Amino acid sequence: MQRRKKAWAWRILALVAGVTVTIFAGRAAGSRADDEKTVEELDRKFQEAVKNNDLATMDRLLAEDFVLVSGRGRSQTKADLLKESSSGAYVYEHQEDTNQTVRVWGDTAVITALLWVKGTAGGKAFDYKVWFSDVYVRGANGWKYVFGQVGSHVEGAH
Repeated sequence: MQRRKKAWAWRILALVAGVTVTIFAGRAAGSRADDEKTVEELDRKFQEAVKNNDLATMDRLLAEDFVLVSGRGRSQTKADLLKESSSGAYVYEHQEDTNQTVRVWGDTAVITALLWVKGTAGGKAFDYKVWFSDVYVRGANGWKYVFGQVGSHVEGAH
């Protein structure tokens, strides 16, 4: 009787271990190219959400502890970005990036691109390009935008 219990215990342990390996292998099984494409699309959606002041999409894509650091050294949190976007102070004509490169290392992805931003802020026109790097991390609920670093305005980039 004791031997049967041990045998069943080992079978259950083996089954649990097998399921655990399958779950984690399945999570990691997505190809790097698939992950790059997914993160590229998420960042495109984020840029579009900023352009349209789409708070729901921005909220969904940004991590709770998100931080953005500008080329002038100003940092903003998720709450700061959402508040700014909801204020209506920024009206965008363009918020598109080019020269985008996505690199994935396991559950971390970094996007670099040249962003063209054009519109008005508080009634004043702006039109510039900046290089940026965005960091996405894959967690239990998918990819989240966790950190952004924006460079200085690029001279003569139009």
